Amino acid sequence: MTGGSRVYVLDSNVFIQAAQSYYPQKLVPCFWEALVEHAKRGHILSIDRVKNELDRGKDELSEWAKTHFANYFRKTDEPRIVEAYGEISQWLQNNEQYKDEAKRSFLSNEVDAWLIAFAMAHGYIVVTHEQSSPQSMKKIKIPDVCSHFEVECINPFMMLRKLDIRLCRKDAEGRVR
Repeated sequence: MTGGSRVYVLDSNVFIQAAQSYYPQKLVPCFWEALVEHAKRGHILSIDRVKNELDRGKDELSEWAKTHFANYFRKTDEPRIVEAYGEISQWLQNNEQYKDEAKRSFLSNEVDAWLIAFAMAHGYIVVTHEQSSPQSMKKIKIPDVCSHFEVECINPFMMLRKLDIRLCRKDAEGRVR
Protein backbone atom coordinates (compact mmCIF):
# COMPACT_ATOMS: atom_id res chain seq x y z
CA MET A 1 0.00 0.00 0.00
CA THR A 2 1.44 3.37 -0.94
CA GLY A 3 1.71 6.24 1.54
CA GLY A 4 -0.85 8.23 -0.41
CA SER A 5 -3.62 5.72 0.29
CA ARG A 6 -3.19 5.82 4.08
CA VAL A 7 -4.35 8.50 6.50
CA TYR A 8 -1.87 10.15 8.85
CA VAL A 9 -3.09 11.67 12.13
CA LEU A 10 -0.73 14.37 13.37
CA ASP A 11 0.22 14.93 17.00
CA SER A 12 0.53 18.54 18.16
CA ASN A 13 4.31 18.20 18.44
CA VAL A 14 4.51 17.73 14.65
CA PHE A 15 3.10 21.22 14.13
CA ILE A 16 4.85 22.84 17.09
CA GLN A 17 8.36 21.50 16.50
CA ALA A 18 8.18 22.27 12.79
CA ALA A 19 7.08 25.85 13.45
CA GLN A 20 9.61 26.45 16.20
CA SER A 21 12.66 24.79 14.72
CA TYR A 22 13.20 23.11 11.37
CA TYR A 23 10.30 24.36 9.16
CA PRO A 24 9.41 27.92 10.25
CA GLN A 25 6.51 29.14 8.13
CA LYS A 26 8.36 32.10 6.64
CA LEU A 27 11.44 30.04 5.74
CA VAL A 28 9.82 26.80 4.54
CA PRO A 29 6.29 27.64 3.37
CA CYS A 30 6.22 24.52 1.18
CA PHE A 31 6.02 22.29 4.27
CA TRP A 32 2.87 24.06 5.46
CA GLU A 33 1.39 24.16 1.96
CA ALA A 34 2.06 20.42 1.59
CA LEU A 35 0.23 19.69 4.85
CA VAL A 36 -2.84 21.54 3.59
CA GLU A 37 -2.64 19.98 0.12
CA HIS A 38 -2.44 16.45 1.53
CA ALA A 39 -5.19 17.24 4.02
CA LYS A 40 -7.40 18.29 1.09
CA ARG A 41 -6.63 14.94 -0.55
CA GLY A 42 -7.63 13.11 2.63
CA HIS A 43 -4.13 11.89 3.53
CA ILE A 44 -3.41 14.09 6.56
CA LEU A 45 -5.59 15.25 9.43
CA SER A 46 -5.52 15.80 13.15
CA ILE A 47 -7.99 15.89 16.03
CA ASP A 48 -9.96 18.57 17.85
CA ARG A 49 -7.78 18.18 20.95
CA VAL A 50 -4.65 19.04 18.96
CA LYS A 51 -6.44 22.12 17.63
CA ASN A 52 -7.29 23.14 21.21
CA GLU A 53 -3.64 22.80 22.19
CA LEU A 54 -2.47 24.84 19.19
CA ASP A 55 -5.12 27.51 19.88
CA ARG A 56 -3.60 28.15 23.31
CA GLY A 57 -0.42 29.34 21.60
CA LYS A 58 -1.95 32.57 20.29
CA ASP A 59 0.90 32.80 17.79
CA GLU A 60 1.66 32.40 14.08
CA LEU A 61 1.06 28.63 14.31
CA SER A 62 -2.33 28.98 15.99
CA GLU A 63 -3.31 31.54 13.36
CA TRP A 64 -2.20 29.19 10.56
CA ALA A 65 -4.20 26.34 12.11
CA LYS A 66 -7.32 28.54 12.22
CA THR A 67 -7.00 29.93 8.72
CA HIS A 68 -5.50 27.03 6.76
CA PHE A 69 -6.04 23.75 8.63
CA ALA A 70 -9.30 24.29 10.53
CA ASN A 71 -11.28 21.93 8.30
CA TYR A 72 -8.90 19.06 8.96
CA PHE A 73 -9.27 18.70 12.72
CA ARG A 74 -11.70 15.88 13.47
CA LYS A 75 -13.91 15.44 16.52
CA THR A 76 -13.08 12.76 19.06
CA ASP A 77 -16.58 12.29 20.47
CA GLU A 78 -17.68 9.45 18.17
CA PRO A 79 -18.74 6.34 20.11
CA ARG A 80 -16.06 4.11 18.57
CA ILE A 81 -13.33 6.61 19.50
CA VAL A 82 -14.64 6.89 23.06
CA GLU A 83 -14.71 3.09 23.22
CA ALA A 84 -11.10 2.89 21.98
CA TYR A 85 -10.10 5.50 24.59
CA GLY A 86 -11.74 3.30 27.24
CA GLU A 87 -9.70 0.31 26.06
CA ILE A 88 -6.49 2.34 26.32
CA SER A 89 -7.44 3.63 29.76
CA GLN A 90 -8.32 0.15 31.02
CA TRP A 91 -5.10 -1.33 29.69
CA LEU A 92 -3.04 1.39 31.35
CA GLN A 93 -4.83 1.03 34.67
CA ASN A 94 -4.12 -2.71 34.65
CA ASN A 95 -0.54 -2.31 33.44
CA GLU A 96 1.90 -2.92 36.27
CA GLN A 97 4.93 -1.61 34.38
CA TYR A 98 4.03 2.05 34.72
CA LYS A 99 3.98 4.02 37.93
CA ASP A 100 0.62 5.50 38.97
CA GLU A 101 1.88 9.04 38.32
CA ALA A 102 2.81 8.09 34.73
CA LYS A 103 -0.68 6.66 34.19
CA ARG A 104 -2.35 9.77 35.61
CA SER A 105 -0.15 12.05 33.55
CA PHE A 106 -0.79 10.18 30.31
CA LEU A 107 -4.55 9.96 30.77
CA SER A 108 -4.90 13.56 31.97
CA ASN A 109 -3.04 14.79 28.88
CA GLU A 110 -5.71 16.16 26.55
CA VAL A 111 -4.14 14.77 23.38
CA ASP A 112 -2.08 11.57 23.59
CA ALA A 113 -4.57 8.83 24.46
CA TRP A 114 -7.27 10.49 22.31
CA LEU A 115 -4.91 10.67 19.33
CA ILE A 116 -4.22 6.94 19.63
CA ALA A 117 -7.91 6.14 20.18
CA PHE A 118 -8.84 8.12 17.07
CA ALA A 119 -6.26 6.30 14.94
CA MET A 120 -7.25 2.98 16.48
CA ALA A 121 -10.94 3.51 15.73
CA HIS A 122 -10.29 4.43 12.10
CA GLY A 123 -7.24 2.32 11.21
CA TYR A 124 -5.09 5.43 10.70
CA ILE A 125 -1.37 6.05 11.29
CA VAL A 126 -0.22 8.20 14.23
CA VAL A 127 2.51 10.73 13.41
CA THR A 128 4.52 12.04 16.36
CA HIS A 129 8.02 13.07 17.36
CA GLU A 130 7.80 10.96 20.50
CA GLN A 131 10.16 8.03 20.54
CA SER A 132 9.51 4.62 21.98
CA SER A 133 10.81 3.89 25.46
CA PRO A 134 9.41 0.43 26.19
CA GLN A 135 11.29 -0.02 29.47
CA SER A 136 10.14 3.29 30.93
CA MET A 137 8.14 3.18 34.12
CA LYS A 138 7.82 6.93 34.73
CA LYS A 139 6.70 8.18 31.29
CA ILE A 140 4.26 6.58 28.88
CA LYS A 141 5.12 7.23 25.27
CA ILE A 142 2.68 7.34 22.35
CA PRO A 143 4.65 4.81 20.23
CA ASP A 144 4.61 2.25 23.05
CA VAL A 145 0.84 2.47 23.50
CA CYS A 146 0.40 2.33 19.72
CA SER A 147 2.58 -0.77 19.60
CA HIS A 148 0.46 -2.55 22.20
CA PHE A 149 -2.74 -1.80 20.26
CA GLU A 150 -1.14 -2.50 16.86
CA VAL A 151 -1.60 1.07 15.67
CA GLU A 152 1.10 2.13 13.25
CA CYS A 153 3.13 5.05 14.57
CA ILE A 154 5.79 6.94 12.62
CA ASN A 155 7.73 10.18 12.83
CA PRO A 156 6.97 13.19 10.60
CA PHE A 157 10.00 12.62 8.38
CA MET A 158 8.81 9.09 7.56
CA MET A 159 5.39 10.54 6.72
CA LEU A 160 7.02 13.04 4.35
CA ARG A 161 8.83 10.16 2.63
CA LYS A 162 5.72 7.96 2.41
CA LEU A 163 3.69 10.82 0.93
CA ASP A 164 6.63 11.78 -1.33
CA ILE A 165 6.48 15.36 -0.09
CA ARG A 166 9.39 17.35 -1.47
CA LEU A 167 10.10 20.63 0.19
CA CYS A 168 11.03 23.52 -2.01
CA ARG A 169 12.12 27.09 -1.74
CA LYS A 170 10.34 30.08 -3.24
CA ASP A 171 12.08 33.20 -4.42
CA ALA A 172 10.87 36.74 -3.70
CA GLU A 173 8.37 36.54 -6.59
CA GLY A 174 6.88 33.30 -5.28
CA ARG A 175 8.49 31.05 -7.89
CA VAL A 176 9.48 27.57 -6.76
CA ARG A 177 13.20 26.87 -6.94
